[in-house]
Amino acid sequence: MLKTINLLLIILILIFSYTIFKYYTSNKNLKLINFKRKNINQIIDEKTLNLPILKNNTNDVIEFNNSLSNKTDKNKSRSFWDLLKTTK
Repeated sequence: MLKTINLLLIILILIFSYTIFKYYTSNKNLKLINFKRKNINQIIDEKTLNLPILKNNTNDVIEFNNSLSNKTDKNKSRSFWDLLKTTK
């Protein structure tokens, strides 16, 4: 039973691979690919004509926050090695 299922799956994979290969090597597909490669600038121009221009709504989005300098304690040392010392 298991051998027949494996054989069936292998046959299906081979058929699938063959149809994919046949499609991508067909003359119709190759002509379409060559046409699109030759006319790529025209295709891009046609697609960009209908793009909407969006309104700029990014004014004053970033605000500088200066509260860090207010919150830092000037008396504490900021040495990395002091952080590694053990407290007793």
